[in-house]
Amino acid sequence: MTQTSQSQNRSFIGQPMNRIDGPLKVSGRATYAYEQPHGEPLYGVLLGASIGKGRIARLSVAAAEATPGVHLVMTHRNAPAQAPFGEPTVRPGVQRPRPVVFQPEVRYFDEPVALVVAESFEIARAATEQIEIEYREAGGTFSLDDAREAIYAPAMANAGLATDSVLGDPDGAFAAAPVKFDQTYTNAFEHHAPMEPHAAHAIWDGDQVTIYTSAQTPAQIKDGVSNTLQIPPENVRVISPFIGGGFGSKLIAHAEIISAVLAARMLNRPVKVALTRQQMFANAGHRPMFEQRFRIAADTGGRLISFSHDSLCTTSRFEEFAEQAATAYRSMYEAPNRATRHRLAPLDINRGEWMRAPGEAPGLLAGECAIDELAEQLGIDPIEFRIRNEPERDPERDVPFSTRGLVQCMREGAQRFGWNRRVAKPASVMEGRKLIGIGMSAAIRPNLIGPGACRVMIHADGRLTVELDMTDIGTGTYTILAQIAADSMGLPIDRVGVALGDTRFPKTSGSGGSWGSGSTGAALHDACRLLKEQITTAARAMSNSPLFGANAENALFSGSRVTIGDRSAALTEILTVVAPKGLSAEGKVERGQALKDFSQHTYGAHFAEVSVDADTGEIRLRRMLGVFAAGRILNPKTARSQIIGGMIWGVGAALMEEGGLDPRYGNFLYSDLANYHVPVQADIQDIDAVFLDEYDDKSNVFGSKGIGELGICGAGAALANAVYNATGSRIRSFPITVEKVLPGLPDA
Repeated sequence: MTQTSQSQNRSFIGQPMNRIDGPLKVSGRATYAYEQPHGEPLYGVLLGASIGKGRIARLSVAAAEATPGVHLVMTHRNAPAQAPFGEPTVRPGVQRPRPVVFQPEVRYFDEPVALVVAESFEIARAATEQIEIEYREAGGTFSLDDAREAIYAPAMANAGLATDSVLGDPDGAFAAAPVKFDQTYTNAFEHHAPMEPHAAHAIWDGDQVTIYTSAQTPAQIKDGVSNTLQIPPENVRVISPFIGGGFGSKLIAHAEIISAVLAARMLNRPVKVALTRQQMFANAGHRPMFEQRFRIAADTGGRLISFSHDSLCTTSRFEEFAEQAATAYRSMYEAPNRATRHRLAPLDINRGEWMRAPGEAPGLLAGECAIDELAEQLGIDPIEFRIRNEPERDPERDVPFSTRGLVQCMREGAQRFGWNRRVAKPASVMEGRKLIGIGMSAAIRPNLIGPGACRVMIHADGRLTVELDMTDIGTGTYTILAQIAADSMGLPIDRVGVALGDTRFPKTSGSGGSWGSGSTGAALHDACRLLKEQITTAARAMSNSPLFGANAENALFSGSRVTIGDRSAALTEILTVVAPKGLSAEGKVERGQALKDFSQHTYGAHFAEVSVDADTGEIRLRRMLGVFAAGRILNPKTARSQIIGGMIWGVGAALMEEGGLDPRYGNFLYSDLANYHVPVQADIQDIDAVFLDEYDDKSNVFGSKGIGELGICGAGAALANAVYNATGSRIRSFPITVEKVLPGLPDA
């Protein structure tokens, strides 16, 4: 079998190329879900329940139905049959039935209880106000404190990870240790806030439905619709060419998708449904609220003796989501006695969902503050303390690391940021009325591979088409896949067309888990390998081929030419002869043995400098740096953009983002972007990200790793540690807001 030389052909991978979809997006020509122009659509608006738990006692839709322009008012009385929701732990949850307006019971505040479909969005919205509903409320549980008696251990944590892990005798070692730390941190609810709201446009053609929607995982959305409506999956097509952000909130079929599909079938007309920004807060997932207790013990030389991390987070009573906040520390620091545990507190709210770096983000936000606190207790520099507890092998799995760049990240970051100028004693540096502080934290994120397939087609004119159902959620997938294909086939990048986001294309694991480019890129590489073998075999075998009879072992595809030994011909010249109608090949990627034999992670170190107003307590980020070891970087420009976006999200988690849940009524208090605060341009003054030169041959054929979620991991802890360094006040409740800082400010 012919092998193609790769070492001589790396002109695109690793280059900081501009996004090939950029011109479409900045010119407004990229069409998102709600903008799809197909058919003559009607417009649906969902009406949410105004109670947190109970049932509908009286329902009148007559006035809404009589509104001119209204075509349908769908409630539990007339909604088509749907599969039952099932038990809280149906797996896989991403594909489970998700019926809408299917029962009189209300499970959470703002759960859809009706859908109005009309000639325009405005008519539908106005008609929802004509629906009369009376409820019979039931006692709900809307606070973590009220749920404490119902706390339980899930069968497993998110991603199939073990609920608990225990090595040695962590409790006994902690009790006997000379230096010990025991504190609890709380993390507030956080909400997904992608720029593009959740939307769907459903079109039926006979028994086939096409859904234009904003989906990170089209195959999972397809299965979710199929399972809900109880129709064959081949009758469902999901198309999602452009997505205005997802961050984990667009992995499953939410109410807008199912309701649009049902209404379109009932009316035999295309129907569009979008969630309003306010509806997204209750209906599009959130990061749960956490209590995290750390009990860490060390000897007087700064070596960890015992490390215990207990995570308690909220979950929905009707659907379990167990975010794996304690798992990051299973591979982070050396300690002979260790334990991690996950427990859940059930509330009467909608389920939590995957949010950028699920588990690692909240776990490291709290944990990297705990590590700093123990380092100060020992009188050891925070970086030096982490280095002293650097493991040689994975502490819990006892396998080697594929690569381990954490120490290098911390040392490089310290040098670049000027860590040696940091004053260790808190509240020691002032500029006018501003207290100045510097902090750091470490980062870790598992490197995962998602199985998938990819199809490539070469045309006689030398154009290459790449097809796979993978989506681009703003991460640069179009560009990176084009780079990989052009590099592999030796073509100019403008001769490569990438088609994404259609379930008629080969199935992938979609966009999530930071496995996009590494997994789908590997499948693409495999498809190109098979395609080149076809071309080479035909070129050697056909007597009218310019390379007929060439017998060198390797073929080189470069510069739109194919070279075998000392013979070379243009690719188009070969294809015109051997494949005038073109050729195609389909490659794939699977989870390999390397994931079992090695501990695979990406690493980083965050550094932050803040000012805290000595009179008002206002916190301002002055500068921030992240240094990362994430394998080979396929596109430094898009990679840096992803990492900086994650770091900024870390700023929000540490200082701003707080989805308060009203303990009386079960509604989230902040349900728009005026009150739910996220960082804006003025909040981010000076931020940079640097990648170390690294190659992980255990990860994939490129030596790359996933980076999309690494940037948020640990980022917020660097700010929290900087706030402490500035003020001497340790805040263990996130976000760190003015009212929490003011009482602890020094008498300046």
